[in-house]
Amino acid sequence: MKEIHVVVAENVKAYRKANKLSLDKVSELTGVSKTMLGQIERGDSIPTITTLWKIANGLKISFTSLIKELTNDVTIISKNDLLELPGNDGKYKVYPYFPFENDKQFEIYMVEIEPGGYLEADPHHEGTEEYITVFDGQLELTIVGQTYLLEKDHSIRFKANCKHAYYNPGNELTRLNMTINYPSM
Repeated sequence: MKEIHVVVAENVKAYRKANKLSLDKVSELTGVSKTMLGQIERGDSIPTITTLWKIANGLKISFTSLIKELTNDVTIISKNDLLELPGNDGKYKVYPYFPFENDKQFEIYMVEIEPGGYLEADPHHEGTEEYITVFDGQLELTIVGQTYLLEKDHSIRFKANCKHAYYNPGNELTRLNMTINYPSM
């Protein structure tokens, strides 16, 4: 398995070249600086989750299309084989179990949020939905200013084309499964 920053570098560069986009244009579309994009493409920088989401949303591609490698027909994945993608504060970690595939239109993550951990997500594409199930701990999910408290074994589905934020208000690690379902891309 390649290191995540190498996979991201290859995928960003391949997408940019296939679509004949300059670094300036990608920077304009994503809000990520040209310098940072260059570092990402060279594999000199491991981007944060927020940066990856800016790139994905700006280019109108799925998050995991930036981090996926080719897979076989049957795939068994252990968390130990995955590289964690830390959020900006280091307390929010994403493990991409099943990346986006064009014929599936969804991606699946395991997320761990340490006590006090927080991540604010930008809106996804119109028609995108998130499905979350909490397995351990608590999750405060804020969607357009409305906060929902999810406990262990609770699930929620919501339209994700709006600002939303994840927060662990408890004293223990929150573990959850997140499935993001995209409209036809």
